[in-house]
Amino acid sequence: MSASVNHLDERTRDSAELLEDIMPSAITLAMMLRHKKMAAWLRAELDGYQDREVAPPYRRDLPGHIVAKSPQYGWIPAPVSDQQTQEFAHLDLTDGTKSLEKICVNSKKGDGNRLLLEAEDMATLQKQINLSAELAINLSRDTYSRLLRTVRGAIYLWTQALMAKGMAGEHNHYSPEERAQVAELDTPEHFWRKAMGEIDALPIPDVRSAGFFERMFGRAS
Repeated sequence: MSASVNHLDERTRDSAELLEDIMPSAITLAMMLRHKKMAAWLRAELDGYQDREVAPPYRRDLPGHIVAKSPQYGWIPAPVSDQQTQEFAHLDLTDGTKSLEKICVNSKKGDGNRLLLEAEDMATLQKQINLSAELAINLSRDTYSRLLRTVRGAIYLWTQALMAKGMAGEHNHYSPEERAQVAELDTPEHFWRKAMGEIDALPIPDVRSAGFFERMFGRAS
């Protein structure tokens, strides 16, 4: 199988390319370079994290807003204080990037996604605000998009570093000498931490929204 660092780099900057489609190519490249740590991180991102404790910080304690389900009006802002929002309106996103990207693609800018509070937290907060309605955390589309852009940005930064080491062009395999030349770049944490800090300055597009017909009939539906 051929792997082109240049092509992968270009795809990370192409708004028409879904992260879902980019990541298998990135995993292939990592395996060809014997970048075991990078391949393991990419697989964890693609499949999701079973253990919340090992999920990277860009997936942890993401802030949202508490909403309540009204029989008359549907989901509306819950009557909570700032302190209650700070205590309850945050969660970890451990699902794979494919699932998270689908939420983003099928949402419009300004939309959000509701996730019910865990039973114990819901019971505690219901008692505090004297409300029996279901309670959920509403996470904005921007929160999902930033997480996905961070992963995408880390892949972009990795490809940039590889090209700076001379790994440009098509390859069906990499020689032991070539692999040794870039062995020090098998550091996913370095790249995702750099992406976290620089995401707004990187040429990484926002997750696109599906059009009406794509949502109805296409792959994102």
